[in-house]
Amino acid sequence: MTDDRLATDQHFMAQALELAYSTLYVPTPNPRVGCLIVKDGQVIGQGVTQKSGDAHAEIMALRDAKKNQQSIDGATVYVTLEPCSHHGKTPPCTDALLKVKPARVVIGHVDPNPAVAGRGIEQIRAAGIEVTVGVLAMPALEVNPGFVSRMVRGVPYTWLKIAASMDLKTALPSGESQWITGPLARADGHHWRARSCCVLTGIGTVKTDDPQMNVRAVETPRQPLRALIDHKLDVALTAKLMQTPGLLIFTASTDQSKQQALKDLGAKIIEVPQANQPGKVDLPAVLRWLGSHGINELHVEAGANLNGAFWQSDCVDELLLYMAPMFLGDGLPMMKLPGIDQLSEAGQLAFIDHATFEPDIRVRARTINRWQALVDHIQANNQRMQ
Repeated sequence: MTDDRLATDQHFMAQALELAYSTLYVPTPNPRVGCLIVKDGQVIGQGVTQKSGDAHAEIMALRDAKKNQQSIDGATVYVTLEPCSHHGKTPPCTDALLKVKPARVVIGHVDPNPAVAGRGIEQIRAAGIEVTVGVLAMPALEVNPGFVSRMVRGVPYTWLKIAASMDLKTALPSGESQWITGPLARADGHHWRARSCCVLTGIGTVKTDDPQMNVRAVETPRQPLRALIDHKLDVALTAKLMQTPGLLIFTASTDQSKQQALKDLGAKIIEVPQANQPGKVDLPAVLRWLGSHGINELHVEAGANLNGAFWQSDCVDELLLYMAPMFLGDGLPMMKLPGIDQLSEAGQLAFIDHATFEPDIRVRARTINRWQALVDHIQANNQRMQ
């Protein structure tokens, strides 16, 4: 590929990625996908994947081109993820592309869904259409880390959202924490809630703060699912979480009377094994259940005990740390963790982003080995299909 052609492909793929980001809150459990149709250097159609069960990005872009009275002959289709080749809730996007037969299709990365996994590319090539794979593949992965994680590992991409002081305390010794950070930082936290499929907390946070765990500070077309880790089913029937049906409660308790009382209020009870530590549920089992039920991205807002348990269980992909310009002194920590004897035992993260939400800052850090596993999978599949 010539440098000019690569630059052109990257230019239009970047626009397609912007489209994908515009639909962050919408298509779950489907991936966020953007599509551009370009002819003679001009965009003649564009689209994004709609809510689950509705049209995918390619179909929306083809409809847009038709609305604009544009022919697809000789056009190039830029799509951030391989077009689907299987019949799910909607027909295969490959069929629609083969029907109009563009000159070329440029793809961000291969679909990790085993039902696709290169088959769409093979079908398009078999029809005599040129296909280029792997343009801005890593930015395309950034749009859908949860979908890729669920397809590759069977579990959601999980981040912990933590608000802390500069001495990394999340609350006063009494448990008071509202509000360490300001309204702008809290609104950004709600953005991350909105883009997730599920917001999860622990029984300790429910007892202390009685949260709602929904999205309020940003507009969203849907509310994520809400989930609670409650080993003994200690949640009060009057808790705010119980006022809206649909709460998922993960527990090791077999108390049928309490389970039925919670079910009567609209909760779904999921019994999971106990962890090795007394009083804790098996968090990897929780993630596997969520992954098997279409949860791409999991947003955890909890206290030190559950945060520490997630970290010790190697269930954390990313930290969202909001830091306020204050010191709390003798307060509660971000995580409760056992001590280590050598620095080599410490889990390794990489800082990937920071932003200011006056007067606070947000820092993002990824668990290196977990992210690299996703990168390796995408790169290997792309190389296989190039």
